[in-house]
Amino acid sequence: MSEILEGGDLFFFYRPRVGTERVEGIDDVQRFFFVLRPEGTDRYRLVTVGRKRLPDPRSHEREWAFVAGIDGPKQIRDELERREYETRTRGVRVEPEARPVGEARYAIVDHDGHTHLAYVLELPSTPGEAQRLFRIEHQASYVVAVRNPDAPAPPGAGLDEDRRAAFPPELLERFRGRRFVPLDPPGFLDYPGAELVLIGASERVVDELGIELDAEVERIHTADVFARLRLRPGEVPVGPLERGELR
Repeated sequence: MSEILEGGDLFFFYRPRVGTERVEGIDDVQRFFFVLRPEGTDRYRLVTVGRKRLPDPRSHEREWAFVAGIDGPKQIRDELERREYETRTRGVRVEPEARPVGEARYAIVDHDGHTHLAYVLELPSTPGEAQRLFRIEHQASYVVAVRNPDAPAPPGAGLDEDRRAAFPPELLERFRGRRFVPLDPPGFLDYPGAELVLIGASERVVDELGIELDAEVERIHTADVFARLRLRPGEVPVGPLERGELR
């Protein structure tokens, strides 16, 4: 049995490294992240993926992620913009704008005692080289769990203590001494510093979870990623989103 706990829009982005305009591979990428907008809200959660790609559903890989921010559309848009700054030794440095690389419908689902993050891609209609680089499938599900901020982290893993989520007592009580708990309620994601583990589960959302996501056929000029975040296609490269190109 499956129960949908939350649904909404999901947008994937990547930001090239400072001084890099032409992305050829993962080493040219500074950060890969996704934005969740729960249905019926104007609240956006920015989630950074630690190793710059999603876990492979076929091999049930694990990846670490964390909530980097909770903001409205204007603040998220500001986070995506190109930045310039000056250094003493290297002069003016340019951090390229973040580039949209996928638009999807998502659901957080309670399934057999676990929680899953599932999505179905709307753009691009056919995943290309850009999506393959970040392991964005046409559809996929991942078992997702929240890490106890009071539990010790393995050496070199996770956020420093001062960056971890400050969950309220009613959420902290759900851990009961455990290191991880299911993402139930999804309100865990409303706290910056919430740490997650994503485990690749399936490439077939309907078969795995028995749910249908209301994905639509989208076009660039009607894409929610631009309408919701008040971006214009000319402000960011659209090749990754429209045609699956890295450049």
